[in-house]
Amino acid sequence: MSDNAWTDRIVSERMSVDQEFSPRVESSRFSSQEWSLIMTATEFEIEQPENPEQARIVANTENVDSILPELENVRSQMGAMGAGGQAGAEGSSSGGVVDSLKSALGMGGGSSGGSYDAEREAAETLTQEYAEELQNRLEANHRWESVCDAAAEN
Repeated sequence: MSDNAWTDRIVSERMSVDQEFSPRVESSRFSSQEWSLIMTATEFEIEQPENPEQARIVANTENVDSILPELENVRSQMGAMGAGGQAGAEGSSSGGVVDSLKSALGMGGGSSGGSYDAEREAAETLTQEYAEELQNRLEANHRWESVCDAAAEN
């Protein structure tokens, strides 16, 4: 609890940013289900909380690597349900059942190995954009200094 005391104080701001950030997620390469997975693996930290003027929220995405294979599963399930959408738009070439089966069997040049770099980079970029929006909201609501104080106490 002590490490996340400041995050516990900003639940309402997070909920508002989640809603406002939704169109940005929709225009990204990630579906809302994939974004939820990414956010589950992301921790937010405040750099230099002792100095609110220089402090900033950063997205710690070091655990995102652990969910990258699961993004493929989400896309396969969405494709199998006929929900092509964005996940397929920037994903593998043709998608569909055959590509999903090849991917599941480790065959084909779909989204294994190297393309995780693109997924990781896109996730890092999007989560940092989210962090910036969250900080902007906290500053606008005059909560930034108290949040920094709480983070500095840890």
